[in-house]
Amino acid sequence: MSVIRVRGGNPLYGRVSVQGAKNAVLPILAASIINGGKSVIHNCPDLTDVRISVDILEHLGCRTQYENGTLTIDSSEMTECSIPHELMNRLRSSVIFNGALINRMGRSCTSYPGGCNLGHRPIDLHLNAFSKLGIITTEEHGSITCVADSITPCRIFLGFPSVGATENIMLSSCRSNGVTRIVNAAREPEIVDLQGFLNSMGANITGAGTDVIEIRGVSKFHDCEYSVIPDRIVAATYMAAVVVAGGRVEIANIIPNHISAFIAVMRECGASVTVRDNSLVITAPTYIRPVRMINTLPYPGFPTDAQSLIMTVMSLAKGTSIIRENIFCGRFTHAAELIRMGADIDISDKMAVIRGVRSLSGCSVKAADLRSGAALVVAALASDGETEISNVCYIDRGYQDFEKTLSALGADIERIETVD
Repeated sequence: MSVIRVRGGNPLYGRVSVQGAKNAVLPILAASIINGGKSVIHNCPDLTDVRISVDILEHLGCRTQYENGTLTIDSSEMTECSIPHELMNRLRSSVIFNGALINRMGRSCTSYPGGCNLGHRPIDLHLNAFSKLGIITTEEHGSITCVADSITPCRIFLGFPSVGATENIMLSSCRSNGVTRIVNAAREPEIVDLQGFLNSMGANITGAGTDVIEIRGVSKFHDCEYSVIPDRIVAATYMAAVVVAGGRVEIANIIPNHISAFIAVMRECGASVTVRDNSLVITAPTYIRPVRMINTLPYPGFPTDAQSLIMTVMSLAKGTSIIRENIFCGRFTHAAELIRMGADIDISDKMAVIRGVRSLSGCSVKAADLRSGAALVVAALASDGETEISNVCYIDRGYQDFEKTLSALGADIERIETVD
């Protein structure tokens, strides 16, 4: 077991390069089994979620090799179509392996997925879409079995633009005889990246990034090579860290359009942000201005994954801010830990009212999920005294060398191994 220890008060200066996107690479890893050959994936971050996905791939019979940010997957000898509970339970996005397995093997057998506890996150949208595609699903004793001799191309309207459901439809239907159309599809950049990867192995998919995606089925796929997009939430994390800790940092290897909503909020709170082609420079404000109302929304709206970060920033603003969480009902767990550090926050259902305080105080806090853990580290950078963040395993799911990167920017931060 380990904790991250932070002694607050140091401003951040320098340059940081953003890693490959966790939420893009995970569906790409699942998709790598579809071609029945070799997939070379560059800019692949070294995260625990990636390692779990690799464990799943190897369980299915794939051969893998990871070196210097490049993951090579050979699925030519894959024979397995079931994933055991102990692997499924470690990773929420493991649900998308169903679509890829149905495509490649005509069958999948999995348990319900695990991952961060963010409230009720049903997979009904996935299963309803599978039914429309002619996939027969059976749920029994916590397991899901999906069987399809062939995919029935059709029009699928999603009642909510679910990222996972959109991905599963793309994965399961790109090998078919006809056109499948997703209406009210998720528009996230990670969906565009999945389209790019699938097309690089021979799929014919258009429309990703809009609310209508068309998948024209093909019968053959081939080896491919692809580079994953940079992680927009990691970029937002370093921006938030500069704003609360002070300083000036260049954030490189980004796609500015992917974080435009977060950049707008950073500017509203007083930060100076200069955007370049694939980088930006952020300078902390003299004092943080409050943001009257922030609504989390599907892309291109303000991302729910960055909600904990902006709550941390607003905890130190000069005034009152309001956040409405519209995506996940269990995503205010970090508020209680921020309150322990001296923040003034009231939570009521989907609303958080944050009255900014002059400073936060270091103490022992616990991450409840990936994004709350990152937000608590950011809060610790601006706190008086020493903060210890436990449950670091959550942070390792989405951030590569997090404490080392912040230390290189000037933060007084270290990882300490503890005895249970």
